[in-house]
Amino acid sequence: MSDLVTRVIEAHGGLDRYHRFTSATVHHRVGGSLWRLKGQEGILSHVAVRLDLHQQRASHYPFTAPHLRTSFTAQRVAVETVTGEVTAERTDPRASFPSDVRDPWDVLHVAYFAGEAMWTYLTSPFTFASPGFEAVEISPVTEEGETWRRLRVTFPDYIATHCAEQVFYFDSDGLLRRHDYTPEVIGAGPAAHYVSDYKEFDGIMVPTRRRVHRRRADGSVDRDVELVTIDVESVLFI
Repeated sequence: MSDLVTRVIEAHGGLDRYHRFTSATVHHRVGGSLWRLKGQEGILSHVAVRLDLHQQRASHYPFTAPHLRTSFTAQRVAVETVTGEVTAERTDPRASFPSDVRDPWDVLHVAYFAGEAMWTYLTSPFTFASPGFEAVEISPVTEEGETWRRLRVTFPDYIATHCAEQVFYFDSDGLLRRHDYTPEVIGAGPAAHYVSDYKEFDGIMVPTRRRVHRRRADGSVDRDVELVTIDVESVLFI
């Protein structure tokens, strides 16, 4: 691993501690203009998600009804009851997304997008040390009066995420401050995702405030509109 990868993993709690856990349960609130655009406003307004840390699985609950939850993997997404009865499912879910950003989503689109997004966010930067991930340091930038070092991370094909290549920005303490990517399934262009308000949960440093904005063609960030907001209330690693 590069020295920056090692540094940022240690700053967030370290691999030894991370590998003690197999899952995380996150209680959080999700908002932003994306959900209204997709005809799904309020669907994730107050939910929990359980994530497997070492394989890509996630489940949001409650989902559309108190007795329902999602089941997400890269190859399949479903809505099921708390007893495991499947009410809706889709294989090869990424191929199902509409090409026009103005087209609405159904609940399985939401389940897939929320699953891959939250798994990416909660397992980074620890996944950078996993097989198939490539993390390369690129030139630093100055933002908010600070110098932020950057990693360009290429995700392996077996991981469902926003796009194959993403850029992560870290402050002088090694903590993530910004995350750039193109959420391909939305079809709306590149985004800049800012994180802040870190708290320690079971020895792991987790940002509790996330705000996603559109990146313009010139690389500047439009902070006037919040595409997605995520506010974390609690995290339990097991």
